[in-house]
Amino acid sequence: MALFLGMMSYIVYFNVVTGPKIVNSPYNTRLDSQAERILRGNIVDASGNILAETQVDEAGNETRVYPYGAEFAHVVGYTDQGKTGLESVENFNLLTSNTFFVEKLVNEFRDRKNQGDTVVTTLNAELQDAAYNALGANKGAVVVMEAGTGKILTMLSSPSYDPNTVTENWDALNVDENSALLNRATQGSYAPGSTFKVVTTLEYMRENPAYGDYTYDCAGEITYSDTTIHCFDSTVHGLEDLRSSIANSCNSSFANIGLSLNRTSYAKTAKELLFNSKLPCDLDYSKSSFTISEASGEAEMMMTAMGQGETQVSPYHMALITSAIANGGMLMKPYLVDRITNAAGTEVEKNMPESYQQLMSSDEAAQLKEYMRAVVDEGTAMALSGADYTVAGKTGTAEYSDDPEKSHSWFIGFTNVDNPELVISVIVEGYDGDTGARAVPIAKQILDAYYY
Repeated sequence: MALFLGMMSYIVYFNVVTGPKIVNSPYNTRLDSQAERILRGNIVDASGNILAETQVDEAGNETRVYPYGAEFAHVVGYTDQGKTGLESVENFNLLTSNTFFVEKLVNEFRDRKNQGDTVVTTLNAELQDAAYNALGANKGAVVVMEAGTGKILTMLSSPSYDPNTVTENWDALNVDENSALLNRATQGSYAPGSTFKVVTTLEYMRENPAYGDYTYDCAGEITYSDTTIHCFDSTVHGLEDLRSSIANSCNSSFANIGLSLNRTSYAKTAKELLFNSKLPCDLDYSKSSFTISEASGEAEMMMTAMGQGETQVSPYHMALITSAIANGGMLMKPYLVDRITNAAGTEVEKNMPESYQQLMSSDEAAQLKEYMRAVVDEGTAMALSGADYTVAGKTGTAEYSDDPEKSHSWFIGFTNVDNPELVISVIVEGYDGDTGARAVPIAKQILDAYYY
């Protein structure tokens, strides 16, 4: 009886957990044999714009075509040289046909392939195009999602590649770890810079119920033991509270806060925000890392609190944290596929918004929201103020080499602050210090394209 129950339990587990992964594995050649009977289905955006389709010429030769070229390369993926992106994740649905059974029979008798089902994504082609143009030749990534539903509207990585010619350019695309094949949105690992100050602020609030009484007199730098940390351009911010420390992105103030934090509690908060943890993500991703422990020294605490140190995070993960703040502390499960339809457009399967995890309390989220509003209204992201839509956010500059002029630029935020709508996460890699907030105008260009 125990053996029987064990076998039955495994069969259930296999079908629910392991089975779908095996079915959709790019190495599962048995599923690909379905292509002998079924014409691979289309992938479209939320408005029906075709992102991937199979075209058949007069000789019966099939070609997988991607009308938007490099714009959707990382999220939609390709089918040559294995499968990636949604082409891999939705392989089963694309090679399944729910065509009306009479039409299926007719096609069988005529030796014709049945049309595979259509994957209708949550993606917005116009917004993706705006992000692609805004990011331009910069290396980096953009993620845009809905705070209240978890729908991903845009996922962009640059540099990109043309999935229509991936086979011809395969050798050139695999030159090094900076390959254009890397999806920087989900697989990129970066120092978060000052965007991490929202995490440090949350921890400080949890440890100090009277956090509203915090003050710090910024002299443009802070020195503790043998470690000196400077504010951006050594700016002297003067007397600050917690709100202005965030609005001005004061490194000295946050290094001071870092010295006061409990290491175990700090690590616990980071864990609750999904650092060192599995992320809800349909595509391949890199886990974010947070390394503070009881053994961490003061210098590491100072650096980590301001977003440097050993912390690594992806733009996608920062979008999830921002989404939870916007949504009252609750992270909605992010998703890329809205529904599956057959060739005639009849709905076969529908995905609905669902809660994933409460990352913080509603009161904590509300307070962080107000602090992030100050960043735009009076702080480092004022370029986003004055529009017909409101924005709350956080800028970040992350040094990644010994040269302080070599930095990544970040922006995370959300729109319509009182009733949050869009969440955005932007990173621009490796600019040469010619501007302190390159990600902000890119975010503004994308948001303007959506609202105007």
